[in-house]
Amino acid sequence: MKVLPLLFFLSTAIVASHCSEVASEGQIHLLRPQSGSGGRLLSGLSCLSWRLAVEANNIIEWETIPATCEGYVGHYMLGHQYRKDIQAVVYAAIGYAKSLNISKDGKDIWIFDIDETSLSNLPYYAKHGFGAEPYNSTLFNEWVFEGKAPALPGTLKLYRKIVSLGIKPVFLTGRSEDQRKVTSSNLKNVGYRSWLKLILKASSESGTTAVVYKSTHRAELEASGYRIVGNIGDQWSDILGTHEANRSFKLPDPMYYIS
Repeated sequence: MKVLPLLFFLSTAIVASHCSEVASEGQIHLLRPQSGSGGRLLSGLSCLSWRLAVEANNIIEWETIPATCEGYVGHYMLGHQYRKDIQAVVYAAIGYAKSLNISKDGKDIWIFDIDETSLSNLPYYAKHGFGAEPYNSTLFNEWVFEGKAPALPGTLKLYRKIVSLGIKPVFLTGRSEDQRKVTSSNLKNVGYRSWLKLILKASSESGTTAVVYKSTHRAELEASGYRIVGNIGDQWSDILGTHEANRSFKLPDPMYYIS
């Protein structure tokens, strides 16, 4: 079969370490052969339909992608369509931002999620089944502390546009407070040079759902006089809840679900 090209933001080190693998019908990509572990069987539903239902928030509370869809999700995430889908969202978001009448008081803000929104963890997930393997917090946090996540190019483009328009960026992430230093460095190293606030999850919030956690911090921002003109994230829990933005944008992510 023809192997889809790598996303241009995947590190060359990953590519080099796997370039000797041979693509065959039993493989997702040169990056990673199918793991055959994790996930669940999928009966009576195509993987494309499953992904659509996930993105529409009709299939919820799932822990891993269907085992039979590992190859499909892998090709999607590493291929042209994922990039085109992101571009469509960013195109709409930039069009909306340009239409705004931005105030001069510096109180207009745009909220950015981080993982699979501002930064891409595809180098990690390419080695761990694209969501077919059960989430392993220890391994994922080890990857985060490497500080090597590349920028999601579309989101970086949106970030630069909203900054040029006079809108203040706020990063609101489910990453833990002890990851502040590496997250800040990672963001700056890939092009997110400055922000109004970088909000991470305190230890006291560890048992809080993403919807409640992010709604609470949006409420705090509004209580401080800020106007949330925009919000972008890859999870529905990034944008739902209370104190929502004037307009929110959802990026595709069929690899995992956060409630």
